[in-house]
Amino acid sequence: MPPNPPSAPSKELHVFDNPAPQRDYVIQFQIPEFTCHCPLTGQPDFAHFTIDYIADQLCIELKSLKMYMWSFRNEGAFHEKVTNDILDDIVKTIRPRYARIVAKWYVRGGIYTNVVAEHRLPGWEPQPLVQLPQHEAESGMLR
Repeated sequence: MPPNPPSAPSKELHVFDNPAPQRDYVIQFQIPEFTCHCPLTGQPDFAHFTIDYIADQLCIELKSLKMYMWSFRNEGAFHEKVTNDILDDIVKTIRPRYARIVAKWYVRGGIYTNVVAEHRLPGWEPQPLVQLPQHEAESGMLR
């Protein structure tokens, strides 16, 4: 055994207090190596997950998210179900102001599948988008 063996998969998401609950800000996780199994064929399915959320009082701890996503590796689930189950677990755990999951499933039988699921805290309204002026990129070189 190595002195520090890898942790085991887990369905438990750990949290910590939001360091800036007075502000709406986006936390984004990119998970390019998600794996589960097709419930019909048993073949592996692979996806790239993007999880965006605006925390309220709690944030998701990163290592527990890694172990949570790993826990699906040997489970059979349809793309739509696993994407919505993950969103449901995140909402149940941290009750975010807003959350969106985009799951881009890799090709199977010539078909890519993208599943997008969202949650909004009842009564929460996002701040208006600030439009910044566009400028040409500067290279630092005289023209």
